[in-house]
Amino acid sequence: MLQAFVSAFRTPDLRGKLLFTLGIIAIFRLGSVVPTPGVDYTAIQRCITVVEGNSLYGIINLFSGGALLQLSVFALGIMPYITASIILQLLVVVIPRLEALKKEGQSGQAKITQYTRYLTIGLGILQSTAIIALARNPGQLFQGCNEQLLPDQSVSLIVTMVLTMTAGTGIIMWLGELITDRGVGNGMSLLIFTSIIATFPGQMATIYTVHGVLTLTFVLATGLFIIAAIVFVEQAQRRIPVQYAKRMIGRRTYGGTSTYIPLKVNMAGVIPVIFAASLLYVPQLIAQMSGNTNEGWGAWVIANFTKGEEPLYLITYALLLIFFTYFYVSITFNPVEVADNMKKYGGFVPGIRAGRPTAEYLDYVLTRITFPGSLYLTVIAIVPFVAFAFLGVGQNFAFGGVSVLIMVGVGLDTVKQIESQLQQRSYEGFLR
Repeated sequence: MLQAFVSAFRTPDLRGKLLFTLGIIAIFRLGSVVPTPGVDYTAIQRCITVVEGNSLYGIINLFSGGALLQLSVFALGIMPYITASIILQLLVVVIPRLEALKKEGQSGQAKITQYTRYLTIGLGILQSTAIIALARNPGQLFQGCNEQLLPDQSVSLIVTMVLTMTAGTGIIMWLGELITDRGVGNGMSLLIFTSIIATFPGQMATIYTVHGVLTLTFVLATGLFIIAAIVFVEQAQRRIPVQYAKRMIGRRTYGGTSTYIPLKVNMAGVIPVIFAASLLYVPQLIAQMSGNTNEGWGAWVIANFTKGEEPLYLITYALLLIFFTYFYVSITFNPVEVADNMKKYGGFVPGIRAGRPTAEYLDYVLTRITFPGSLYLTVIAIVPFVAFAFLGVGQNFAFGGVSVLIMVGVGLDTVKQIESQLQQRSYEGFLR
């Protein structure tokens, strides 16, 4: 990995792309600490200290790099875009018009991307309005902190804050697309990666201050082991061989080549972890917003779904992960569509008839490899809770299931893109 980056910086055009990407990331981080007009920044900092260690606020901060709780210009982070993208992916399966657009190729995908942008802005307006509505009342946005976060609550200022946060979402979306077009890697993924990495030094410093150097060493060792395991499994795939028959078109012969369909063990990526984690925070969020945390169902929710170390929480988490893994794979990989495309171009799996038998075979293989993939996601998501609860670091954990999967996945993808561009330029020293 280090060699790839060194080689890239020695190549003038790649060096320009890398510096452009780093510049965009710097702008993104700057906007994450600039407070929205009308916010009492000192009161915000005192409230953040009060709720430090609460798992609910930990997941809220995960994709914003601490920007959301500070009510900064980029407070919403990349989450509205992620939510919009997931919603569009789900709607493609159930709305024929969107499914037809997807099949139109690049032009249809451009339309779906445009719809995603519109939905992102709409979600940005809704989420910024909800956050500001909570911030207006002391103790609502930060449970247990009764500071006045918005000293001036005039209608004009509230509207300005909503527009500022929504505009911040639009700017983040634009910055991500700039990185994708002119930089290196997937822009949106790199911005998420940046948000997660931004919290890493603070978490490590807290562990060192509170628990000492020995615990910090164990945390880093455990984290490195988890990363190594993730890298190993993320590279694992089942390759389905595909043979293309020879075809005569005029005087030319086409086909006759062999290739394969790579089915990854973890076809779903990090999406099931995000779905499951978000869903598990809903009961806690409802209980805290209702104020019913000392008795009845609210007390039961706080007792069983707060720290992430409770047996009921872990069991529910595991079941949701397995369910969402199968669910997401089923909507993102269509064996019938793949089999039809293969048949259309004269492709077939050796020993399997083209058409329906191929689709059934692909579905059979996909179902078998999805099960260990779901177990892998479950282990990666749950083992850190148990291990770091044993070490006593609680929520001060930089290698959580969601964050570490994103960090490793984005890192591998970015390095592969750099290596690919280096190979296109015939960089002999790197190829050796």
